[in-house]
Amino acid sequence: MAIATTKASALVAGSQPALGQASGSTGRAILLMIASLAFFALMDALVKDLGSRYSTLQIVFFRSFFAFVPLAYLLYRTGWANAVKINSYSGHALRTLVGVAAMFCFFYAFAHMPLADVVAISFAAPIFVVALSVPLLGEKVGPRRWIAVLIGFGGVVVMVDPGAGMLNPVAVIALIGTIFFALAMIVLRKLGRTETGASVVFSFTLVCTLASGMALPFVWTTPSLLDFAGLIAIGLLGGTGQILMTYAFKYGDVAVVAPFEYTAILWAALLGFIFWGDIPGLNIWIGAAIVMLSGLFILFREANLKLPRGRARRLQTKR
Repeated sequence: MAIATTKASALVAGSQPALGQASGSTGRAILLMIASLAFFALMDALVKDLGSRYSTLQIVFFRSFFAFVPLAYLLYRTGWANAVKINSYSGHALRTLVGVAAMFCFFYAFAHMPLADVVAISFAAPIFVVALSVPLLGEKVGPRRWIAVLIGFGGVVVMVDPGAGMLNPVAVIALIGTIFFALAMIVLRKLGRTETGASVVFSFTLVCTLASGMALPFVWTTPSLLDFAGLIAIGLLGGTGQILMTYAFKYGDVAVVAPFEYTAILWAALLGFIFWGDIPGLNIWIGAAIVMLSGLFILFREANLKLPRGRARRLQTKR
C-alpha cells in the first residue's frame, strides 16, 4: 500500500502533533488522509498494470525519480538545509536498505496479486513493530499489547492461508515486505531523535533513484508512449500522496487520523474489481478485520500510554 502500504508518510519531524494532542482541523486532516490514500491506490494500480511488462527495478526508478517533482515543494516549504543535513549516516543507510527491500517486495507483489490482498497483508506492519521493538530496542510491552500482537498474527495467518496448497509464494513476499517495512519504522524511531523528516525523505528518495538507476541498463525495457506516461505518473502520484499524508498528520491528531489508513483496502478492492475483476476472498476480509482491530487497539493503547510512536512511523511512506 503504497508500499501498503504503507502502508507510513513523509512527515517533517516536529511538524505533527504528539499522540493524544489535537491540532488544527480534524475534518480537513481526515479528508487529506483519504485523498492521500486514493493517490497511493492509483499508484498501486499502475504498478500492478505496468509490473506485468516492466521489471520491478525499472518501476522503482520511475517511482523515486519523478517523486522529486512534488517532493520539491515539500522540501522547499521545510527548507533545503534540513534536507541535506545528516547526523547519522549509518542510520540513513540502514533505513534506505530496509526501505528499498520493502518497496521492491511490495511492488513485486502488486504485479502478481490482487491489490486488496497485498494491502491487507501490509496492515500487519504495526504488529511487527511492537513485536520487534522488544529485541531490537529493548522496549517493554505489556500483556495487553502482546495479546493484540498474537491476535494480529492470527489474522495474518488467515490472510496468507497456509492450508491452501501450502503458502502462496507471492503472499510470502508481501509478508516479507511488511516485515522490512516494520524494520524501517523501527529505524525511523531512532532516526527521529537526531534527523529531520526532510533529510530522511530526501536521502531515501535520492538513494532509491541512484541505486535503481545504476541497475536500469540491465533491466531496461523501452516503454510505449502510454506506458511511459504511466511510469511517470507512478512517481507523481506517490510523491503527491506523501505530501497529502504529511499535511493530514500536521493538521490532525495521530490517534484520530491514523485509523483512516485502513480505508486503503476499500480503494484497493474497488480499483482491483474495476480493472481486473478481482474480488478479495473471504479469508482476506476476515484476516484484514482481525489485523485492523489488533492494530487499532495497539494504536489507542500507545496513545493512552503517551508513547511517541506515531511520529517515527510516519517519517517516510512505505511505498
